[in-house]
Amino acid sequence: MPMPTHIVAVGGFVENEHEQILLVKTQHDGWVFPGGQVEAGENLMDALIREIKEESGIDTAVLSLIGIYSNTGTYTWHDGVTEVPTKVMLDFSCKALGGQLCVSEETSESGWFDKAAALEAITAPAIRARYQVYLDFGGSVSYMDYVTKPDFEIKLNRSV
Repeated sequence: MPMPTHIVAVGGFVENEHEQILLVKTQHDGWVFPGGQVEAGENLMDALIREIKEESGIDTAVLSLIGIYSNTGTYTWHDGVTEVPTKVMLDFSCKALGGQLCVSEETSESGWFDKAAALEAITAPAIRARYQVYLDFGGSVSYMDYVTKPDFEIKLNRSV
């Protein structure tokens, strides 16, 4: 039996001293909270700090685990050829430590948003659902199983 293949990714809800949330604008998903794939040999915290810095220019400290997510659907990537396997994503609350807002190869804009404005700016259904988990966080980690293609559908949603 071949070893299973999953993409492991991390996302960060970065707050500044004004309790605003950091969002970055991407080509395919619009405004999102920063994050991305964990590279081989990299731990989750280092991957998240790296991704936030690369996408936004902001230095961060990782504070708390908020949610664990499985995108159990498989679909074709934006290139129309590559099959994207199941994803496991872990979202964390983070604190901004410094740095200067910037853009990257993956982002066209970055900015600080009031929490309600951030919810309005995020249009991708899965990202919006995960951001809502952050807004509703009461100390229990959330677990959600969903698919994004052909339509966003939550298959399981519970606290763990």
